[in-house]
Amino acid sequence: MSETISARIDALDWPRIAGDLDAAGSAAIRGLLTPETCDAVAALYDGDESRFRSRVVMARHGYGRGEYRYFAYPLPDLVGALRTAAYPHLAAVANRWHERMGLAPRFPGAHAAFLERCHAAGQTRPTPLLLRYGPGDYNCLHQDLYGEHVFPLQMAILLSEPERDFEGGAFVLTEQRPRMQSRADVVPLRQGDAVVFAVRHRPVAGTRGDYRVQMRHGVGTVRSGRRHTLGIIFHDAT
Repeated sequence: MSETISARIDALDWPRIAGDLDAAGSAAIRGLLTPETCDAVAALYDGDESRFRSRVVMARHGYGRGEYRYFAYPLPDLVGALRTAAYPHLAAVANRWHERMGLAPRFPGAHAAFLERCHAAGQTRPTPLLLRYGPGDYNCLHQDLYGEHVFPLQMAILLSEPERDFEGGAFVLTEQRPRMQSRADVVPLRQGDAVVFAVRHRPVAGTRGDYRVQMRHGVGTVRSGRRHTLGIIFHDAT
């Protein structure tokens, strides 16, 4: 499975994905995972406890409603393969964005090298996670930062099928432009679709050069059913 997903990721239209990220701060990838794979990953949520390092009930922390579980190392093969295979393609975008925004950090070509940087700074806890939402659940707008070292892009994969498994629960992005009102964007997803998006900020071309806009993401209220998502974050946590 890990070899299959690595080949599938390498075969994606990365120039199109990079162009969408530059234009809007997000890019959809249709049918990245098969329905069978989605169901198998979602089933991990109630499986072997040793696969996870922690469980977070969002209402206890003011994050929204619903819950999520962070995977422990070693990651499941599929989750690790997604992280390792997507990172080099996104590192090229990340380095270009940092150059445009005047930010010093640059990102190595291999994910293992970037993780070494995180771990040397004390960011040693894995961040890929499974999220579960039921009726009335939602995720407030937020940024997944976790420490000093932040990779500027992340990925979410919808594991459930809208209108069959749940209703509502749209994936939402907001963009805060300087001295302007925020702009919201809803990214429609089906089961197995992924969305790559900015973690914290992205560059936008203005009349006087590039400037930064702040990005946040969240999930709208689930009206019925159950919604599962796999989150792939490339930096580890303190």
